[in-house]
Order: sequence, then structure tokens, then C-alpha cells
Amino acid sequence: MPMSRAEIATESGARVMNRLCKHWAHKLEVEQGEVESRVTFADGSCVMRIEPGRLLVAIEALEEESLDRLEGVVDSHLQRMAGDEELVIVWEN
Repeated sequence: MPMSRAEIATESGARVMNRLCKHWAHKLEVEQGEVESRVTFADGSCVMRIEPGRLLVAIEALEEESLDRLEGVVDSHLQRMAGDEELVIVWEN
């Protein structure tokens, strides 16, 4: 299964992750924890983990095309949930 990871420098990781989980819980399967959360999409999943000064994000997809799409979806939603803070997100495959 194709996978991408991003290490995002932010002091707001917990807030961003929690807001995103609540946003997606209305239509997707979400397992929300204090330090780590998982969101399950039809064609893959996203795991977010809070560490001091950063948010780690891993996406796993059924195929490469789905991975590219999920990177865009997760990226845009993380940016939206961050509010005024601009996140620098670089995906590594």
C-alpha cells in the first residue's frame, strides 16, 4: 500500500487534530485520542500524532492515485483547521 508522511512544525498540533477529527466525524469513521487519531476514508486512512512542537501525519492508500488525492484532501483540511497559522506541509513517500 502506498504511504506518505509529513512532519508539520506547529505548537497547535492538538487543536488542529481535534478540530479536524470533529469535522470529519460527521461523515467518516474517526478514532480520536489525546495524542493520536485515525481517520478512515473509503480508499485509505490518515493517522495524526501530536509530539512537542510538531504534528506527524501519515496517509496510507489502496493505490497511488488515491494517495495523491488524499494528500490534497488532508493538506487543505489541515490548513483550514489551523486558522491564521500557515502550516508548511511537505509529503514524503
